Amino acid sequence: MSHYQAPLTDMYFNLFDLWQTQKYWDQSPALKELLDQETASAILEEAAKVAAELIAPQSKLADQQGVQWHAGEVTTPDHYKTCYQQLCEGGWTGLAGDPEYGGMGMPKTLASMYEEMLCSADIAFSLYSGLTAGACVALNQHADSATKAIYLPKLYSGEWSGTMCLTESHAGSDLGIMRTQATPLDDGRFSISGSKIFITAGEHDLTANIIHLVLAKLPDAPAGSRGISLFLVPKFMVNADGSLGERNKLSCGSVEHKMGIHASASCVMNFDGAVGYLIGEANKGLACMFTMMNYERLAMGSQGLGAAERAYQNALSYAKDRLQGRTTGKDTNKADPILGHADVRRMLLNVKAINEAGRSFSVYVAQQLDQAKYSGDKKAEARANLLTPVTKAFMTDRGLDACITAQQVFGGHGYIQEWGMEQLVRDVRIAQIYEGTNGIQALDFAVRKVAADNGEVLNEMLAEISEKLALRPHSALSNLLDEYKNLVNELLIEGKNESQLLPTVACDLLDLSGYLFYGYMWHQTLAALDPVKHSADFIESKQLTAQFYFERVMPKAQGLIAIIRQPISALVEMRDELF
Repeated sequence: MSHYQAPLTDMYFNLFDLWQTQKYWDQSPALKELLDQETASAILEEAAKVAAELIAPQSKLADQQGVQWHAGEVTTPDHYKTCYQQLCEGGWTGLAGDPEYGGMGMPKTLASMYEEMLCSADIAFSLYSGLTAGACVALNQHADSATKAIYLPKLYSGEWSGTMCLTESHAGSDLGIMRTQATPLDDGRFSISGSKIFITAGEHDLTANIIHLVLAKLPDAPAGSRGISLFLVPKFMVNADGSLGERNKLSCGSVEHKMGIHASASCVMNFDGAVGYLIGEANKGLACMFTMMNYERLAMGSQGLGAAERAYQNALSYAKDRLQGRTTGKDTNKADPILGHADVRRMLLNVKAINEAGRSFSVYVAQQLDQAKYSGDKKAEARANLLTPVTKAFMTDRGLDACITAQQVFGGHGYIQEWGMEQLVRDVRIAQIYEGTNGIQALDFAVRKVAADNGEVLNEMLAEISEKLALRPHSALSNLLDEYKNLVNELLIEGKNESQLLPTVACDLLDLSGYLFYGYMWHQTLAALDPVKHSADFIESKQLTAQFYFERVMPKAQGLIAIIRQPISALVEMRDELF
């Protein structure tokens, strides 16, 4: 019974009115002749049809069928082949790809809206093309021209797919202790041996070839993460003319049986002397792989938002139709829609306020990436790096919260499979875990981003918020901004004397930052509303949702500030044996 329609009106508002992306596109030589507002709207309209009519209606069936493993071969749900083929034929697998190698060349701001739609439609299905897109980003940035010429056109077209092979069973996120080895061969290639786990789309039946990007260590590699190299390892060897040769020495040992995303093949991949090709410099593979990993971390934010948007749509529809209790008092013999109940309205507004701010934040971060890519803007690049862990962690944490809240609107029916809400909760849960758990994201944000440059990039963003507040004052947001600045300065000073301080408060600091940034999104949304461009209902809905956010969501930040300022002595002094 779960349905989905892309929120095109809100997407257009964010792209063209709030962040005015078309002005930047017009100023970019690479985008000016390629894209305008009319073209972008047409692309999103077609994407909405693909998501709502082709993929979303069968997401429940995909969940029920899942993937099947037999003797090393993996089959996907029956309809996935047709859906994937249509995705390829429409050029969606190369939407943001480099035009030099057959991609459409669309900016991240536009691609992020498409990614949200695909995740709303079926997170499991989105992963097959999503991992490929990330692999393309890494190859395009770090591979040599000959490799790009052979592999990128096939990956952009969807004829081949890509993976990211990092995790090993004994190591988890501690990549420095990986055991996969790369032995040099006489012809300049390498023999790759080792086992990787949790490899999304590691084996499946959707493409003719699968291109694995594998982290491994050379025999003379330095210890730890400084000794990691990146290798391209194809499932089938590729001849000079691009045709496929013999099967490489790798296999899928099994697939994981998961809580959710059942139709996504999460594989154990065994490399038994497989032939691989070095990508980038030896022992510099982790930096290369982080190009892909950061892309995927942003995609996790889309997963959180996509699932939450579908959950909201279904909860709202149910609240309008479900008759229970009396809210009007007109007829005591008749029940009213539960949308009239205060608690139901509270739940729906919580989800709506977070979702719409999340969509604005997603476009904002994507715009930083576009400015860095097309203009070489180093400040925009630094800001995108700062906000990547916030995008991954805050948007997925709030995405799960939103799905659970929307499920609650259904009461007992939300726990029943037929309504589709429990699937959304199961599917989105993984987004908080993979591509680096959200605790790791928080540590990255607090220590490797904020503390590493003594808050320089963060303060530049805070200065931007201050400038906007000077133009359009908002007391609650201004007060939170001032408290946030003071708190960050305190943490940077105290953290130099107490090594455990920032790691201990990192998750709370990231959440606090998210609530502040979402407040900024709503502040700018109110500034962008225009009675000439927007309907009275659209403006009123935005204004009341923003009011709800500022009055009943953003105040959670005050609790986080109080928590962060509490002593950490109990955590530091708790000996292992006392747990």
